Amino acid sequence: MDTSFILNFLTEFAYFLIVLAIALVFTLARGRQAVINLILGLYLALLISVEFPYYDQLLGSFDSGIESVIKLIIFAVFTVLATLVCSRITPDEFREGRFESFGKKFILALSATVLVMIFSFHVLPVTDFLTPGTPIQSLFAPEGYFFWWLLAPLIVLFLV
Repeated sequence: MDTSFILNFLTEFAYFLIVLAIALVFTLARGRQAVINLILGLYLALLISVEFPYYDQLLGSFDSGIESVIKLIIFAVFTVLATLVCSRITPDEFREGRFESFGKKFILALSATVLVMIFSFHVLPVTDFLTPGTPIQSLFAPEGYFFWWLLAPLIVLFLV
């Protein structure tokens, strides 16, 4: 192992931890139902962004780095809108304290993190900013694992 491999691994691990921390803070601040809505919103945003026909018109003639950032922003907008829709149509049944049922909240936050990670390596252009070949990418990036990682948060929603 050379230093570039270690730095790339630390960068990707930091990305994973940052996404997990954001999801966990969101879960603790807003509650279990909010993260469930976020997970459902991520699924809906994936569907919409994959089939979105206007990327060419929106991106125009930007270079690839700017295109990647714009695609990430568009996906974030889709996620926020889909999460808001899910929050309007699902009941707000979990009235509990911030750290009450922390284990369930952590598992739900981890599920949201898994979705963001697999979207990052399969759908979103995050790999333009990360170097391939690290253990985290070998866990989330293979095509054969995409379906199973996509299915895992649904199983968690069913069980939790």
